[in-house]
Amino acid sequence: MNGDKWTLITPELFFKALGETLQMLGVSLVLGSILGVIIGAVLALTRAGGVLENRPISLGLAVVVNLIRSLPFIILLVAILPFTRLLVGTSIGVWAAIVPLTVMIAPYIGRLVENSLLEVPRGVIEAARAMGASPWQIFWRFMLPEARGSLILAITIASVGLLDATAMAGTVGAGGIGDLALSYGYQRYDGFAMVITVVTLIVLVQGIQLLGTVIARRFRRR
Repeated sequence: MNGDKWTLITPELFFKALGETLQMLGVSLVLGSILGVIIGAVLALTRAGGVLENRPISLGLAVVVNLIRSLPFIILLVAILPFTRLLVGTSIGVWAAIVPLTVMIAPYIGRLVENSLLEVPRGVIEAARAMGASPWQIFWRFMLPEARGSLILAITIASVGLLDATAMAGTVGAGGIGDLALSYGYQRYDGFAMVITVVTLIVLVQGIQLLGTVIARRFRRR
């Protein structure tokens, strides 16, 4: 590390931070997507007029989802610190950030999944019922395939929001691009660090959006 304020960060520091961001993004997106699909399916199937209509479950889960979504990520991160320590044994670092990131993104994806499933034409569901399909078969063999293009776009949108949250997690010791921007770009007045982190985040967002759009188009053509 030399004295030039424009070259405080090294390639090693940058790639370490990038790797931490991608790790937080990848792990929390996978876990959040799994939980989100479950949440969205339950919300869509148990709502009024759904295949498995159940008002208490639908309302109860909706309240929990709305409660979590109403909290800014930084507040949620601090609020569940005891839960985070219980799961991973620490409140700082990449794995400590993955817990609140997953808790934050799962309800968000759940709502997006619910909306995608509700876009499935009613005629498809009625046709499945007429063929004697069970609720599970209706969901797995009819609703999910019909909504897969919309689901991919939903997860793409969630990925971009999750990337923003990983940068915010850096402000509390989680590492990653956000920590690099704060520790070097802001606190040490390293102009190059700020520029490179901004450019990196822009490239990541554009790449995620492009990839999601291309995959969604291919599925919709099938």
